[in-house]
Amino acid sequence: MDNRILLRKLLIIAVAMFGFAYALNPFYRQICEALGLNVLTQKDGTVTVDQNTQVDKTRDVTIEFDGNAQGPWRFRPTVNSMTVHPGELTTVMYEVVNTQKREMNAQAIPSYAPQSAMPYFLKVECFCFKQQTLKASEARQMPVVFYIDPKLPKDVKTITLSYTFFEVGGGLVKTAAN
Repeated sequence: MDNRILLRKLLIIAVAMFGFAYALNPFYRQICEALGLNVLTQKDGTVTVDQNTQVDKTRDVTIEFDGNAQGPWRFRPTVNSMTVHPGELTTVMYEVVNTQKREMNAQAIPSYAPQSAMPYFLKVECFCFKQQTLKASEARQMPVVFYIDPKLPKDVKTITLSYTFFEVGGGLVKTAAN
């Protein structure tokens, strides 16, 4: 008898929890609409996209791209330069080709000019964050997703991002003596 009563109580609690979770979505949406928070859909059904207010459209910064290969690679940016607004999320691609007939591990190390711009050049995604493994004769395009901090000093109008791409491990071949 006690088990049946416990089972009924548990079923009532489970149904109440489901109903509460089901009602939360419209309730949350109504609160957000009333407060004007995170509203993407207007009452007429149109979707609005908020502008990123952190982008400084009054300033242009030229970003120059460079690629250097230490070893048997072809490594270069797909564009030489671009103009961006501070705060604007931007993507640039670098292309690498392993010219060897063997798999190789590599790493890219960035450098910046002027060096004072380095703290303002913020990368969200970059192939330089980890080692890359390229198969024999493999070609690959690798992204750098970045933005320039709007706090970049006003006198900096051009930043050069340069990568040096080099083999990790030196391509040592293990023999029985090793």
